[in-house]
Amino acid sequence: MRRLIEAAAIQERVAQLGRQIADDYGGRPLTVVGVLTGSLVLVSDLIRSIELPLRVGMIRASSYAGRTTTGADVSVDLNLLPEVRGRDVLIVDDVFDSGRTLTAIIERLKTAEAASVRAAVLLWKDRPRETQWTPDYFGFKIPDVFVVGYGLDYNDEHRSLPYVAALEPDDL
Repeated sequence: MRRLIEAAAIQERVAQLGRQIADDYGGRPLTVVGVLTGSLVLVSDLIRSIELPLRVGMIRASSYAGRTTTGADVSVDLNLLPEVRGRDVLIVDDVFDSGRTLTAIIERLKTAEAASVRAAVLLWKDRPRETQWTPDYFGFKIPDVFVVGYGLDYNDEHRSLPYVAALEPDDL
């Protein structure tokens, strides 16, 4: 495993994102919606940096299986989502790579009549996009490698690492 982003850099950047998000929403109440399970650590740290009245909810969305994204449709489960009708919503996810997952989530939240929908991701992978949509906020741009740590996993392991690391071929 090769470290890409140290814990201190992540904490500093998440605090900056929280301040930027609070400034952009100008005191308006916000609903933060984390995408299970990879965003749990980011959501936890980010909401403590956003000085706004806010609600937190979670959704389950997946397009991953093992090492890579699949060509299949994205599955989105909104059962854990609080009421978003008429609310500003910030989706928080771990990694932006193909764009399919966040696009599917945005489409579902718009049908739930959210007043506005923006997204924040910790990592933005340098790779071709399958959608035109991009996140409003991001922590770090990274190469197109498989990463773990700070909530991200490989086969449900490595989520608890305080840093982000790239897995080497021998790790997979």
